[in-house]
Amino acid sequence: MRTIEFREALREAMSEEMRRDEKVYLMGEEVAEYNGAYKVSKGMLAEFGEKRVIDTPIAELGFTGIAIGSAINGLRPIVEFMTFNFSLVAIDQIINSAAKMRSMSGGQFSVPIVFRGATGTAGMLSSQHSQSFDSWYANCPGLKVIVPSNPYDAKGLLKSAIRDNDPIVFMESEQMYGEKGEVPEGEYLIPIGVADIKREGTDVTIVSFGKIIKQALNAAVELNKEGISVEVVDLRTIRPIDYDTIIKSVKKTNRLVIVEESWPLGNISTEIAFKVQKEAFDYLDAPIIRVNAADVPLPYAPTLIEASLPNLERVIKAVKETLYLKK
Repeated sequence: MRTIEFREALREAMSEEMRRDEKVYLMGEEVAEYNGAYKVSKGMLAEFGEKRVIDTPIAELGFTGIAIGSAINGLRPIVEFMTFNFSLVAIDQIINSAAKMRSMSGGQFSVPIVFRGATGTAGMLSSQHSQSFDSWYANCPGLKVIVPSNPYDAKGLLKSAIRDNDPIVFMESEQMYGEKGEVPEGEYLIPIGVADIKREGTDVTIVSFGKIIKQALNAAVELNKEGISVEVVDLRTIRPIDYDTIIKSVKKTNRLVIVEESWPLGNISTEIAFKVQKEAFDYLDAPIIRVNAADVPLPYAPTLIEASLPNLERVIKAVKETLYLKK
């Protein structure tokens, strides 16, 4: 199977859907003439023209509103935010217009739109450009929220998102755009709301999603050297959450660690911990442990970034705590 970059997988997904359906178009800052801030849309302007690959001003509230209006009227826009940190300027349109329109119209209007772009930390970008808003958007009914961890999932999920008739928030990682993975030549779709077991194990379950899944997988490899078998569940979609896969895994391993990049208060790991203790309490042999970012704005210094985010050492320590091993 061929190996391509994460950004190429996204580009293929968008291009294939734009060839399939003339109602699909892309708009956002620098997506056309500059080929995208991270070169995700490279070459798309040349193929689809300026009416379907549209550069916008630095005015997220304005172009998001335009895209939502066009979706209500029958088009299928893809809105690229250079970073989801900038989406806060448009959050009123995303939450109060796109997410609520089907409900407020009694089902008369749908909003088939995809909001996509970079989320989370990306090195030394400091507090205002390093935030994970995954759980913020997942908190809102009417939205579906997808956070892929590899090129294969990214392509299949993005194609499904573009075809979906509800508004989708599709969150990527700036640090993953250049990462490579196996992606088949032919068309495929991945259903929204279905988690994936990236590694099977018997002693403890780690649930994670997005780029931080790497820390879980790396921890599983290291712990395996000590005879500890870790099952890694990649959520892929955080609204809706595939609770069934999580609970089935916990019933097998009897222990759960949740690794998430965002702040600890009121996030996805909080929700999963509640659901598991409610539905599978009798199967737990140890308290659930969450590994989150520190409850502070992200610092600038590399040493402080490393200390603030979930890392290999913290994940391994959490797993050993659930097994009551020495720290």
